[in-house]
Amino acid sequence: MFYVIGIGLGDAKDITVKGLEIVKSASRVYLEMFTSVLSVGKDGLEKFYGRDVIIADRELVEMDADTILFNADKEDVAFLVLYNFGETVSIPFWTDSWKPDSFFEKICSNKLRGLHTLCLLDIKVKEPTPESITKKKKEYLPPMFMTASEASRQLMEIVKNSNSSVIDGDTQCVGVARVGSDEQEIICCSLSEMIMKNLGKPLHSLVIVGKLHPLEEEYLNFLSN
Repeated sequence: MFYVIGIGLGDAKDITVKGLEIVKSASRVYLEMFTSVLSVGKDGLEKFYGRDVIIADRELVEMDADTILFNADKEDVAFLVLYNFGETVSIPFWTDSWKPDSFFEKICSNKLRGLHTLCLLDIKVKEPTPESITKKKKEYLPPMFMTASEASRQLMEIVKNSNSSVIDGDTQCVGVARVGSDEQEIICCSLSEMIMKNLGKPLHSLVIVGKLHPLEEEYLNFLSN
């Protein structure tokens, strides 16, 4: 069986019990780290898991997937992804083209939808279509860890050039850094103010706030202060 296991972002212990049991018993354990940053590092994972972890770089994941999938229909192979399944766009191509669905299982971490929960906001997730996944894979951009400040600046440039009436400099947003780690930071302010904020080391996320429930407004006001 080939398992894709979400392991969170901030701590080796973010993995689920089920995921940890698979990691301990799998014949090989790979860690995909080119699309994100894990604060505890490979050594921290190996110490907690009690076994070796193989780093899967971009070339291995996207150009030599057969090496990772070798014998996955006969033995257990674990592929660890930061945060949750879906962050690595290559996986759907492997599972759709290599073997039947019966050889593949995904195990999400406890951090599923964790980002918006930190802001106490509700969210509706749009599942990616095969067309959108294909387009994203073809773009093949190198990993870049953008700050919340830079994302806000770029978004403001887009807004200015498009004359958008939906988002402007006063739009409320939330900047989140290093989710799940001891250095986690959350800032709530306007989009124009976020440009000036420094949330420190990656990873950063920027949440654009929409229409709020009164309870959400209360919590965001708490974060703002």
